[in-house]
Amino acid sequence: MAEALDVNTLKRRSRRRLVGAVALVLLAVIVLPMVFDTEPRQSDPAVSVRIPPEDDAKFAPKLSTPAPKPSPGAEVPPASAKPAPAPSAAARPSTATQAKVEPKPTPRAEPAERARAEAALKNVEFVVPVAALADREKVEALTARLAAAKMPYYTEPVATASGPVTRVRAGPFADRAAADRAHEKLIGMGLKPGKVVEKS
Repeated sequence: MAEALDVNTLKRRSRRRLVGAVALVLLAVIVLPMVFDTEPRQSDPAVSVRIPPEDDAKFAPKLSTPAPKPSPGAEVPPASAKPAPAPSAAARPSTATQAKVEPKPTPRAEPAERARAEAALKNVEFVVPVAALADREKVEALTARLAAAKMPYYTEPVATASGPVTRVRAGPFADRAAADRAHEKLIGMGLKPGKVVEKS
């Protein structure tokens, strides 16, 4: 029986010691930082706002000084003559706006249009050599076919070592593109034209 009492008292003492230890730890955690914190916390400075009362503001009228009278010998400028106003900042174009304005690029001409323009400036015409024939009847037959196909042509006699021949040429055409189209049309007609050349 005495042993049971001793065990119970030991348990009670151990519980008290445990509770005491926990209380000491909590006290140390809470109190020690406050003790060692030597620098007091600085509060924000108070902002003072002072509004003057309405009675303090007194009305002080501004006195206009009279214009000085000109001396009798001094010339008085006419009232209508006013200095020209300086142009406002909105009227003058700013340097930034002037810097942003860029010249528009000129459109690039197509090769055919460029060739046509160059030919027009040089006054150059193009022809397509069709044939060079010595027989008069063959020349007439060929020119009849060209006329039936509404192909512009002309003939020119040329003296060669083997005798006179007649050149038949399609054209003249104002630009190389039209001459190239005529060249394709002559091939479609079963002829064997030469390359497009400038009219001499």
